[in-house]
Amino acid sequence: MANQPLKGWARLVAAYHNSRAGFLDAWQGEEAFRLEIIVFLVSIPAALWLAPNLFQAALLMASVLLIVIVEVLNSAIENVVDRIGPERHELSRKAKDLGSLAVLLAALLAGVIWIAAIVQAATA
Repeated sequence: MANQPLKGWARLVAAYHNSRAGFLDAWQGEEAFRLEIIVFLVSIPAALWLAPNLFQAALLMASVLLIVIVEVLNSAIENVVDRIGPERHELSRKAKDLGSLAVLLAALLAGVIWIAAIVQAATA
């Protein structure tokens, strides 16, 4: 049958190609995604310098990566809503605003974690 789902290694390879295409779509079409990736890349050496151990550095980096993850989900929501139609609708507005709120909350969480790490490092 032509539509049988892929299994094993072929499934992983197909998933990789889909993920790569998604990354390129986000990179080319979403300025917020590009900025968040840059901030994530900057957070790697900053976390390694600031944190007293590798585990805490990983948590600092993960808090920034979470923003990127939520941004990708927000962009997916926006694309689905836009696919449905260009007309204004209250449910479309709510879906987009809730996705935006999720990104904001992820950024606030990362901010709290980084501030706590900076304060701890300054008082140590």
